[in-house]
Amino acid sequence: MMSRDWNEFNNPVIEEFRANGGKVKGWGPLILLTIKGAKTGQPHIYPLMAVPYGNSYLAVGSKGGAEKNPVWYHNLVANPEITVEDGKETFTATARLLSGEERERAFTKAVAVYPNYAEYQKKTERIIPVFLLERQTNS
Repeated sequence: MMSRDWNEFNNPVIEEFRANGGKVKGWGPLILLTIKGAKTGQPHIYPLMAVPYGNSYLAVGSKGGAEKNPVWYHNLVANPEITVEDGKETFTATARLLSGEERERAFTKAVAVYPNYAEYQKKTERIIPVFLLERQTNS
């Protein structure tokens, strides 16, 4: 899907999320990430599955098991200072790409919340990236 197509798909999800306190019919729990674009610096909003982790969330770059990372992955690596909305609150966070045992623990937690992640990992040769969205202390 082209970026514009994703926007056309995501915009109604974002609107429903915000209108209904984080609930979107036909979806599991979601969060919204606002990330600055790597090239443009313009903010982009991405709905992701909500994977609670401590007092924050994980962002899992599964892209349904596709061979390439989602577009938001590159934006998040370039601009890790983000805004997270979970339907109850909005807070600022710093995204940190996990690796090694820390990533394995987090991915296991993500699979417990959303079992399809395990199937997506089997479909691709890439290691699905997992970010910890660390709350900033001033939020």
